[in-house]
Amino acid sequence: MVRGTLGVGLIVAVAVLLSACSAAPVPDVPAPPGLPAAQYRFPPAPPAPQLPVDPAVDMALRDITDTLAAGSVNGDALDTVAASGDSRMVWLVSDLLRFVRGGDEEDWLVAAFTRLSGVDPSADPAFHTSPWQSITNHLIAWDLPAPPGYREYKASVFLQVEPRWARFFADADSEIDWRLVSWGGVLIDDRPLGDREPCESGCIPALDDPALTDAAGGSWYPDDRIVFGVVVDGAAVAFPRNIMEIHEMVNTTIGGRRLGIPYCTLCGSAQAYLTEQVPPGVEVPVLRTSGLLSRSNKVMYDLRTGSVLDTFTGAALSGPLQDAGVTLPQVSVVASTWGAWKQAHPDTMVVAEGAGLGRDYPLDPLRGRDDNGPIFPVGPVDPRLPVQAKVLGVLTADGAPVAFDAAAARLAIGQDGPVTAAGVEVFADGGGLRARVPGGAELAAHEAFWFAWSQFHPDTALWPPP
Repeated sequence: MVRGTLGVGLIVAVAVLLSACSAAPVPDVPAPPGLPAAQYRFPPAPPAPQLPVDPAVDMALRDITDTLAAGSVNGDALDTVAASGDSRMVWLVSDLLRFVRGGDEEDWLVAAFTRLSGVDPSADPAFHTSPWQSITNHLIAWDLPAPPGYREYKASVFLQVEPRWARFFADADSEIDWRLVSWGGVLIDDRPLGDREPCESGCIPALDDPALTDAAGGSWYPDDRIVFGVVVDGAAVAFPRNIMEIHEMVNTTIGGRRLGIPYCTLCGSAQAYLTEQVPPGVEVPVLRTSGLLSRSNKVMYDLRTGSVLDTFTGAALSGPLQDAGVTLPQVSVVASTWGAWKQAHPDTMVVAEGAGLGRDYPLDPLRGRDDNGPIFPVGPVDPRLPVQAKVLGVLTADGAPVAFDAAAARLAIGQDGPVTAAGVEVFADGGGLRARVPGGAELAAHEAFWFAWSQFHPDTALWPPP
């Protein structure tokens, strides 16, 4: 029996974990062993009841969340939850584990998980570096239903970290799957459009309308470093990866069109959305980073309406933009070396040194943070490729997803071989890749880690076939 109080220490957790998904500073968080989600075989899911939450358990949950502000949880309340036999409660255990770092508190929560699920997670290699990551991976793999009232329970925990997330939790009709949402370690960026000051609160500050220069003016950036190239109506702009790793979001104008460009460092994916292409009467969105994640993918939102948008698809999941049925259209993002990009696009513009902010950007802000695999829960991963293999993802003209192993595609194109699958042809642009209907119109495409593309498109075709 767990008795007394369990010291969660939310204030300490915030201080330690802040900026876990930002580029700088990199926190002292141990990386998990490589590819655990692909190598580990998850046990069968426990049975889940389809009944209302027992009143005694509901009262215990409310006691746990109500006392978090004091930095502790009543152990008797946790014991009541663990003894309930309601496996759905493990989602709340996972949420609490996010804010606990070692010690008796972590052990007691792991014991509660084992008691509720009947599974000892210590067989998972990832468990020994992050019990929270391991346990949450189990829950995602099981697709275990959340208990009734889960959104409200979760809000009472998360809003103690960042009260400004309240508008996301308040939308009862949203399509957000709250089971998959975790804290990325930073707070919300709600600075007004054009604010050029850094985030005092510990957010990842979007870069609005950065200063641009011509290719010659981009000599500050080494030719062998990666840029993300975007071309709209004949106008080309390159965004150096080191700047994108700091800001993770750009709002800008290219070719007279307004775009929002998120870069999810955790899933290796830069995407470009035409934010001006919204229904009549809807103001052009301003994209910002919320500080939340969904299966290791950043949760972005519109500053003007508070609407959450799926970073991978551009579909609005909550708020007024969801009510209006908004899905932002994408244009291609080409990942290339700067030298190859400017050779292919001699008239390109590039973000100026210091981005017009007068600040210094290190060339490698992340310092290998993601080299050993995902550091946040992703659940099971399609075994056809390694977890963090880079793929070029594209939707066919009929909307079917196709992924191309980026390294294999570059090699084949370099040998003058065709790269086609499912009615999509991949071709070179500078040092990067684009996609089109064979011999015809271009299709929006971008590179991403395999785990990210395949989890958002589980039915994706893959080239070359495994």
